[in-house]
Amino acid sequence: MKKLSVLITGLAFSAAACAQQNPTALKYGNIINVTDAKKHLSILASDEFEGRETGKPGAEKAANYIAAEFKRLGLQAPVNGSYFLDVPLTQNSVTLTPLTIGGQAFTNWKDFVYQGSTDAKVNAADIVFVGYGTADELAGVDITGKVVLWINEDKPEAGKTPNTSYRMTEGRRAIVKAMQEKKPLLILAANEGVATVLARFKGVNPSGSGQISIKKTGADAAKNTAAPLFIVNGAVADAALKATGKTFAELKEAAKTAKQSQVVKTAADVTITATTKDVKAVDVLGFMPGKDAKLKNEVLVFSAHYDHIGLNPDPNAKDKVNNGADDDGSGTTGILEIARAFSKAQKDGKGPRRSVLFLGNVGEEKGLLGSEWYTDHPVYPLENTIADLNIDMIGRVGEEYINKPDSANYVYSIGSAMLSTDLHNIGEAANNNYTKMKLDYKYDDPNDPNQFYYRSDHYNFAKHGVPIIFYFNGVHADYHGLGDEVSKINFPLLVKRAQLAFYTGWELANRDARPVVDKKPATPTK
Repeated sequence: MKKLSVLITGLAFSAAACAQQNPTALKYGNIINVTDAKKHLSILASDEFEGRETGKPGAEKAANYIAAEFKRLGLQAPVNGSYFLDVPLTQNSVTLTPLTIGGQAFTNWKDFVYQGSTDAKVNAADIVFVGYGTADELAGVDITGKVVLWINEDKPEAGKTPNTSYRMTEGRRAIVKAMQEKKPLLILAANEGVATVLARFKGVNPSGSGQISIKKTGADAAKNTAAPLFIVNGAVADAALKATGKTFAELKEAAKTAKQSQVVKTAADVTITATTKDVKAVDVLGFMPGKDAKLKNEVLVFSAHYDHIGLNPDPNAKDKVNNGADDDGSGTTGILEIARAFSKAQKDGKGPRRSVLFLGNVGEEKGLLGSEWYTDHPVYPLENTIADLNIDMIGRVGEEYINKPDSANYVYSIGSAMLSTDLHNIGEAANNNYTKMKLDYKYDDPNDPNQFYYRSDHYNFAKHGVPIIFYFNGVHADYHGLGDEVSKINFPLLVKRAQLAFYTGWELANRDARPVVDKKPATPTK
C-alpha cells in the first residue's frame, strides 16, 4: 500500500506540473540559441585555449573568459568581490624506473598505471598473491614489507553480475585500504581490461606527468607513507605468477571458488622519485540573488567543469590540442547560455524567486577537485542549496545512439531520483512540457559498471545530501581524444539539452517549495 500511494502521488504531481507551459519560462528558454552557443564554444574549445588543462595557461584563459561573461551578464561576483574561488592544488610529479618483474621490464602508461605520490624503492625477492583480496584470502597472510598481487575485480557472487572494470569501486577501495593497513611494500592491482585503455593512449599519460590533488594542510600534510599502487595489465600479472606454472587468467578462475593466497618466488624491482609543487586553479562563480524575501537565501546551482586534458604530449603528433569541445566545453557553453536567459529575465523584472549560482568547476578531469573544494568550503551553505543541475557533455550523439532513428532527441538523465522524488518529477515535467526528449535512465544506477554517477561534479553535491541531476550525452569515439572538436558538435541538440536544464531550473527557482530530500545519499558500491 505504501509503495502504491507514493506512485499515485508522483503521478498526480507529474500530471499537475505538466498541465501547461509557463509562457514566461518559454520566452526566456528560447533565448538559448545555436548562434550564441557556437560563439562561446568556438572560443572555449579553440587551439588558443590549449585544451584548458588545470593549472596551465589555457585553463586560466577559460576562467577569465567565463568570468568576463558573468560580469557582462550582470551577475554578482560572490567571492569577496571576485568571480574566482581559489582552489589550492598541488602537483605530485614522479619519475619511475621500469617495473621489473621476474627479469621482465614494464613501463608506466604502457603496461600499468601508477597511483601515488611518495618516494619508494622496491627490491623484493618474492610476490604474495592474495586472489580477490577478501578478508578470508588476506587472513593469516603476511604482506608487511612485501609486494602484493591482487585481482582488481569484484569477486563473483551467486545471482550477481560482478563489476570487472579496472576502475576502483568503493568495495575495492576498502580492500586496498585493508591491505595498506598491513604496510605492504607495493600493491599490484591486476586487471586485464586496463590494457585496452593503455593501448588507446599509446604509452603517454593524457593528463601530463603529474598527479594533481587538493593541497593538504596541518596534520593532513604529513608525508604519505602508503604503499604505491600500480594498476597492471595481464602481462605484468602473468610475469609475477610465472613461477607457479599457471597464468593469471587460470589463477583468477580458480580464485572464484577457492582461496588462492600464496607466496611466489618472483623478484620485483622499481624506484619511484616524487616531487611536489603548488598549482594555480580557480572555480568561477557568478551569482544572481533571488527576488523573493522569503526564498532568496535558498540557492539553486548550475554547474559544469571548464577544464579538459590539455595538450597532446606526443611529440610526433600533428594535432597538439585536445580541444574538449564536448567534454566539457559543451556543458560550459550550456551554463553561459542558461545564465544569459536568467539574466534577461532579471533585467525584464522577471528574475527568479530563489537565488541562482552559476558554477564553473576546475579540476574535474583530475578527480572532481574543484567541486570537492567548493562543497567542502561552500560560498553559500549547502543546507540552503536546493539542487545542483550539472551539465557534462551535451554536444554530441553518444555511441549507443549513433545509429538509432531517435539519436538526435535524447539525453541521459542521471541521479534525479537518487535523493529526491520531487526533483525527478520536476525534471520529467520540464521535459514533457517543453523539450520532449527521450530521458534515458540507463546509467541512473549507483551500481552502473561505468560509475557515471560518481564521475562528474554533481557527485560532490550529492554526497552532502544535495539533490542533483546530471545531464550527459554518453561517451563516443572522440571521448578524451584529439577528435573532440567544435566541428563535430550538434549545436541544435546542445541547445535543446541546455534548455531542458533551464526549464528544470526555472521551476526549481520559482516554485513555492524546494524539492524534498526523501532518500539517503548513495555511495560507490563494490
